[in-house]
Amino acid sequence: MKIAITGATGQLGRLVIEKLKARTSADQLVALVRNPAKAADLGVEVREADYNQPATLSAALAGVEKLLLISSSEVGQRATQHHNVLEAARQAGVRHIIYTSVLHADTSPLSLAEEHRATEAELKASGVAYTLLRNGWYTENYTGSVPGAVAGGAFIGSARNGRISSATRSDFADAAVTVLTTPGHEGKAYELAGDDSYTLSELAAEISRQTGKNIPYRDLPVADYAAALAGFGIPEGFAHSLASLDADAAGGALYDDSRQLSRLIGRPTTPLSEAVAAALR
Repeated sequence: MKIAITGATGQLGRLVIEKLKARTSADQLVALVRNPAKAADLGVEVREADYNQPATLSAALAGVEKLLLISSSEVGQRATQHHNVLEAARQAGVRHIIYTSVLHADTSPLSLAEEHRATEAELKASGVAYTLLRNGWYTENYTGSVPGAVAGGAFIGSARNGRISSATRSDFADAAVTVLTTPGHEGKAYELAGDDSYTLSELAAEISRQTGKNIPYRDLPVADYAAALAGFGIPEGFAHSLASLDADAAGGALYDDSRQLSRLIGRPTTPLSEAVAAALR
C-alpha cells in the first residue's frame, strides 16, 4: 500500500511524513512535491507533482492507494489546482482521498472557505472514498507574532473578543496520520479544533505571564490592522486577507467546542501555554 502526501515540503506535510515514518514503513510513503530537490531530506520516495501541471500528476499518483491532499496555499487558484489532483487521482485508481479543508467549511463565513466548499463537493461526487479533515486555525498563525509583540510592547489584531479554538500543526498532523493508518474514516467529515479556546486578550495575558512584561492586546479596525501588517512587510493583498480573517474570528468563525480532534488523536490538544513557550524560545 502506497500513501502519498501532497505539499510534502510544507510545514504540515513534513510533520505528517515524520509521524507516518514512526507508524509505518518509509518505503510505503510517497512525497509529492513541486520541487524534488527540496525534499531530498525526507527519507521517502519523492515524485514531482505540480498542481498546475496535470501531466505530472498522473505519473506521480501511479500505484498510490491513499492520498493526503493538503490544500494549496495559493488562494484564488485552489479550486482549479485541487480539481487537477482529484481528476488525476480518480484516473490513477486512488482508493481513498483525505483532504485538509477548513473548520465548518459548509457554513463558514471565512473568505477562504468557498474554495474548500468547491473541493469538498467535487470530492463527494468523485466516486472515490474520502475523508474531510476540516482543520481549524493553527495556533502558530498567532504565536508566530509573539516575538514581534514582545519587541513592540503589544499584541495587535482585529478579533475583538472572539474565541479561537486553535490547535498546533503537530496536533493536526497527528489527525492526518490517524486517518491514514487506521480504518473506519471513509465518508466522514471531522471538525478539528483545540480542546480549549481563547481570545487574543487572553493570548496577550499569557505572553505577559511568561515574559514578565506587560504585553496588552490592542484591537484595531480591520483597515488599520491590514495597514500595520503591510508595514511589517506582508504583501498588501495578503495583509488585507489576514485582517479580514481576524474580523471573522470576532464573530466566532474560529470557535468549536466539539473536541473531535482530541478524540481522533487520542490525547488532549496542545495547550496555548506550551505553544507560547515554544514561540519564546
